[in-house]
Order: sequence, then C-alpha cells, then structure tokens
Amino acid sequence: MDALELLTTRSSMPRLIEPAPTPQQLQMIRKAAIRVPDHMNLSPFRFIEFLGRDRQLLADIYQQAARLNNFSSERVEQAGQIPFRAPMIIATCLRYVDNEKVPRHEQYATVACATMAMQQACFAMGLGAIWRTGWLAEDDYVREQLGCGVDDEVVGFLYVGTPAVPTPVKPEQQAEPFFINGADILRSE
Repeated sequence: MDALELLTTRSSMPRLIEPAPTPQQLQMIRKAAIRVPDHMNLSPFRFIEFLGRDRQLLADIYQQAARLNNFSSERVEQAGQIPFRAPMIIATCLRYVDNEKVPRHEQYATVACATMAMQQACFAMGLGAIWRTGWLAEDDYVREQLGCGVDDEVVGFLYVGTPAVPTPVKPEQQAEPFFINGADILRSE
C-alpha cells in the first residue's frame, strides 16, 4: 500500500476475527512502534501483548476492575468478554522518564504516535486494528496489573486481527477549516 494512501484513508476496523498477525507481521508492527519521534531517545513506552489464550488474563483483570468499581454483575460479565473482540490486544503504556528537557506530555505523544504507527502497520499488511480507550485505560487497578508505576499510564489498547468485513472508510473531510495561516493570527491581534 502506498504510504500517502495509507495516511489519507486511515479508518479503524472494529470487527476483527482470526487469524492474528503472523510472527513476521508482528515483527513489523513492533518495528513500526519504536521508530516514532522520541525526543532524546527516552523510549517512554511499554507494550504488553495478549494473544490467543493470554487474552483470558486480560479478561480476568477487566472483570476484577469492574468488581472493584461496583459494577453490576452484567457489566462484570461484559468486561470479561472485551478482550475477545480481537485475536490480539496490545496494551500501550507510557513509562514516564523524569527528564527536564522532555516533558510528560511529549512522552505521552511518543506513545500515542507508537500506537498509531502500529495501527498503520497493521493496515499496510492487510490486517485490521482499532485503538480503544475508555474506563479500562483510566482504571488504577488495570494500570497496576499491567505493571504501570505511579507516574505511568495506559495510553490505550490496540485490538488487532483480520477484518471481518471490508474496513469502512470514513467520509473525507476538507482540511482547510482546521488549518490557519500564522500571519492571519498575528494580524488579528
């Protein structure tokens, strides 16, 4: 797939089925993740892969988090099903590095870029992927179980697999409303 086509037609694929990425595809996904902009090469990321039966480990974490949040038994049950929406899930985490030249938000951006790079690599290889967040990414218990320290956080969960249907392409938007000439801003002041 052409790089510009990949960037300008990006869409998430929520309906994912087996097979999961092959070992060779997974190597490419990993390589894409660690090639993102990373000021001072701090590598402030950690990626936890849940593949196949390992997804049950994540399901158990999700269910316990739901219990600790006093969710209904129905929501606890639903939480245990979430990891099975795709054959593979990659938890992407910020491993904050205290550095006076690289603020936290810049390190978070690095991990966010890595998550998107992995998603784009999936699309380039004919796989599907969707980046999910929600309450599970914000939950302290989930964060702790994933090995995040006090200053770390879950940036998201990348669900990866084979598209169950053709990937829906979002309608194209016009870029112009989102871009402003810098001189126009300075003139308006």
